[in-house]
Amino acid sequence: MGEFKKPEPRGDSKGERKANRRGAARLAAVQALYQMDVGGTGINEVLAEFESFWMGSEVEGDQYLPAEGAFFRDVVQGVLRDQKELDPMIDDVLSRGWPLARVEAILRAVMRAGAYELQHRKDIPGRVVVSEYVDVAHAFVERDETGMVNAVLDQIVYALTPLVVPRESGGPSRHVRKLLEPERRRLLGARSSLAMTV
Repeated sequence: MGEFKKPEPRGDSKGERKANRRGAARLAAVQALYQMDVGGTGINEVLAEFESFWMGSEVEGDQYLPAEGAFFRDVVQGVLRDQKELDPMIDDVLSRGWPLARVEAILRAVMRAGAYELQHRKDIPGRVVVSEYVDVAHAFVERDETGMVNAVLDQIVYALTPLVVPRESGGPSRHVRKLLEPERRRLLGARSSLAMTV
């Protein structure tokens, strides 16, 4: 296998926002997922490489910020573990005739990581997750493509929280509704319990 060349972040003429440890972990997770997708690198190898040589280090003249290692591992391992659920959810949101497999590898990594967080990290508000992954995508691609990331993740937020996020028309696809039915029931149960206590 040839040596992997990391995707290079694009320069930002407005100046880069100061990233925090969790934001650095998201960026590293997306790069690790990209490396695994394009380079065929195994999970143990990529986790060790990123934790030992990339996060918080200078690599090829680029200074990488210290990242929250446990969060990085959770996102990478979670995406791999749940990819068979995440990919159809993302496919359902993408326009017909444009499946996830046709999307650029770095954007696939961004959308998978964002979808994983939206589905499994209930401790983080959905709007924060969407904003963070749009910022990560912006480091690698043009504005139109970050708009696609924003739209896809926003639709997943809606699908995961239909009682909270209003929508003018339509709704999630049958596949997304089926995946999200247990969460919907949990939310409905919490809502009816709240009504009984008032």
